Amino acid sequence: MKLSVPIVVVALTAYSSVVMAADSKETALLKARTHELRKDIVKVGDGVYVAVGYSPANVGMVIGRDGIVIIDTGMQPSHAKVILDAFRKITDKPVKAVIYTHGHGDHTGGAGVFVNERKGAVDVWARSNLNEEGDAFKRSGVTINRLRGARQGGFLLPPHQRINNGIAPAIYPNRDSDPFAGATGGFVAPNRTFDGPRRSLTLAGERIDLVAAPGETADQLYVWLPRKKVVFTGDNFYRSWPNLYAIRGTAYRDVQAWADSVDAIVQLRPASVVPGHTRPIVGEKQSVEFLSDYRDAVRFVFEKTVEGINKGMTPDQLVHYVKLPKRLAEKDHLKEYYGNVQWAVRAIFNGHLGWFDGNPTSLFSLPPAEEAKRMADLAGGADKLLGKAKVALEAKDYQWAAQLADHLIALNKDDPQPKLIKADALTGLAQNLLTATGRNYYLTVAQQLRRGAK
Repeated sequence: MKLSVPIVVVALTAYSSVVMAADSKETALLKARTHELRKDIVKVGDGVYVAVGYSPANVGMVIGRDGIVIIDTGMQPSHAKVILDAFRKITDKPVKAVIYTHGHGDHTGGAGVFVNERKGAVDVWARSNLNEEGDAFKRSGVTINRLRGARQGGFLLPPHQRINNGIAPAIYPNRDSDPFAGATGGFVAPNRTFDGPRRSLTLAGERIDLVAAPGETADQLYVWLPRKKVVFTGDNFYRSWPNLYAIRGTAYRDVQAWADSVDAIVQLRPASVVPGHTRPIVGEKQSVEFLSDYRDAVRFVFEKTVEGINKGMTPDQLVHYVKLPKRLAEKDHLKEYYGNVQWAVRAIFNGHLGWFDGNPTSLFSLPPAEEAKRMADLAGGADKLLGKAKVALEAKDYQWAAQLADHLIALNKDDPQPKLIKADALTGLAQNLLTATGRNYYLTVAQQLRRGAK
């Protein structure tokens, strides 16, 4: 069953100043990004193709002597079927193997279509710790990441509020029983796994190396075709600043290991690079340049964050201290379409020092309702605080308006006015944010606040 997404025309409040005469530069950049994510079958080497834009994740096909190998499978069976039909216009050789670069559902949810196309065994390869991230959530009993993931993905938004997802087109997942699932129906458990750093295989007569490459996930691998000099990077590389931290919620992603994994690919000097999302890079010079930039940028942010940590900076100070050098920040393949440098900085701090920011005032904070009451007292009462929030919104000081609205909501959860102010503030923040995941999150919560204020 396809996700039912109601079309909601956003009704802005009397306080609102978020309707803009023209797109912000961030909105315009994100709209221009849609061309990068267009549907296409791209040839990246002799007998090597990649389907881009058919599903959130890229799907690769390697044509061997007596069959084909599929690398990642798309998010769901409906996507995989269309992709397989497109591949069948190129070759009718049977599927001999499927390789998962990692366990995220947008890369594994269409596997059944490829595995079940013909009678006979199809090997499904992955690292032995496939889906370690998802399994950790299951063991803990934490489920809120699914709702947060739907907000991050924009899955609860009407189509007119989604542009794209920064590294993927604005596709809605099919939902069977779980309204917050990212992919359903097509996952096939691997029947071939490996534990070590590397496994060299011959699949469909083609030499293929699977190399452990921890980064975005601990189960990540890259696929190297040495004869063709083509590499499939999984989600350790795509044309955007990486999601070193995902706002849906993740354990610490080892940033140093991530950069080292990219560096290992740089050393191969590939002729073509197929990222987990966005269009492939064809040509050794550009491939090495893009990968080197990626590695250097990730290492810079890590090292600069550690430098600030050792100066005693808190996360709130660090996010203004750590900035990419201009030579890297201006490159389109490092713009914050999907991940965000500030979120990476916070994750690095928390991954090494935990939640305590070092300021003793933070050890035992006031409850939100108590702090809100005292803020209202300072403002001269709740009505005065509400007035300040309205002024901030009219001045397009959206962050401050949202923060003041939070205090007002803590004071009186039944009052619709601060909810509407916060909704408009989040909408304004979204208009001025390039990072699609954050933009989607802002707009989804704004939508929920407006509904809750009725």
